[in-house]
Amino acid sequence: QVQLVETGGGLVQTGGSLRLSCAASALTFSTYTMAWFRQAPGKEREFVATISRSGVSTYYHDSVKGRFTISRDNAKNTLYLQMNSLKPEDTAVYYCTASPSAWSTSRTSQTYYAYWGQGTEVTVSS
Repeated sequence: QVQLVETGGGLVQTGGSLRLSCAASALTFSTYTMAWFRQAPGKEREFVATISRSGVSTYYHDSVKGRFTISRDNAKNTLYLQMNSLKPEDTAVYYCTASPSAWSTSRTSQTYYAYWGQGTEVTVSS
């Protein structure tokens, strides 16, 4: 059974940093396009960032570009999201997700992604 387990969320002040991790099991991690989505209270889940199977290619939502960095370690079956210069509007539950489809900048819809983690909560105080 495929499992994606996110960790690293928490409470941080505006301008602070957090690093999220997503540990994957029971899938051939290196063959999956990976991504982070987030869902703020009362809002729909939205795309944050995606990374290709090799980790060479990445794509970000405009709202996090220059502040967030997505990366992966295929040897450790782990996906990361380094979040810097955090803002109150970054407050959300962050989800790790995996897609068997090839990477593309169009992979911003939830429909491409087959497996989801349970989420980790990030709260940015003002």
